[in-house]
Parts: sequence; structure tokens; C-alpha cells
Amino acid sequence: MAINPYFGDFKNEQKLLDDLTIETIKATGRDIYYIPREYVRLDKLFGEDVSSKFTVAYPIEVYVADIFKFGGERDVVTKFGIDITDRLTLQMSITRFKQEITTRNPDIAKPREGDLIYFPLSRHIFEINYVEDEAPFYQHGALTIFELTCEAFTYADCIVTGK
Repeated sequence: MAINPYFGDFKNEQKLLDDLTIETIKATGRDIYYIPREYVRLDKLFGEDVSSKFTVAYPIEVYVADIFKFGGERDVVTKFGIDITDRLTLQMSITRFKQEITTRNPDIAKPREGDLIYFPLSRHIFEINYVEDEAPFYQHGALTIFELTCEAFTYADCIVTGK
């Protein structure tokens, strides 16, 4: 038998790993604001929103995975104008997301593509392009973080209100 029979139950180790992940993110991470998208006029045929509004922001801490600079192809001049493609990869605790956001808005079970991240350090707004919530390798049988791939937000026909 290749697996040790004395370490079959990982529940205590999962809780410890989750607590250590939260503590590490709080110690070395940054505070951001998670801003969920609210659909104003959803086109059901194409599944896109012609205009959106953003009315609430939830503070939460994240770990910035690429710490040196924003990724992407930098600023590119095209025939349509300047295209800014700054990218950012963030890691967010699943437990903290549920505590801070899902408890306040039960419709949001995980970060969603299209929602916004306000990064106060650089005063930039980023749009979530992809959420990695099913990594192939689970530490001790459970996943503890969401990994968010974000790109600089392009303002077009949206309503941003704040409190």
C-alpha cells in the first residue's frame, strides 16, 4: 500500500492550510475593493450586457502574484487609438471571499468574470478576465485560493457610483 493509512483524514490539515493562507495574504498582500457588475440591459441572444452599473464595493485583501510590474503588451497605438493592456494576477482566499462578499450578497459565490477590482495602491481599476477556481492539484484535498487574471478596465457605457 503506497498511501499511509494514518493520514487518511485531512480535515485538520485543510483548516490549518486555509488559516495559514489567510494569514500570509493578510501579512504580505494588499487591500483592494471588489466591485460586482450589475446588468442593466442584458442581451439574452448574445449573452452580453450593453450597459452595466457598479454601485457597491467590498474591501478584501489579496496577494499580488506578479509583484514587479503590470504584465501585458504595454500601451499600444492602433488605428482605433491607444490600447492599454496592463494585466495583473491576484490570489484571493476562498474563505475570506465568502466571509466578506458572499455573506453580504449571496448571489456572488465566487469572483466573476466581468466584475471589477479597484487597486488603491496604483489607483487603477481592473476587470476580471478569468477566475481559476479548479486547479489540478489540491493541497491536502482542498483548494484554498482563487487566482484572478485581471486587465485594465476600459470605460464604455457603464455607470460607476460610489458611497
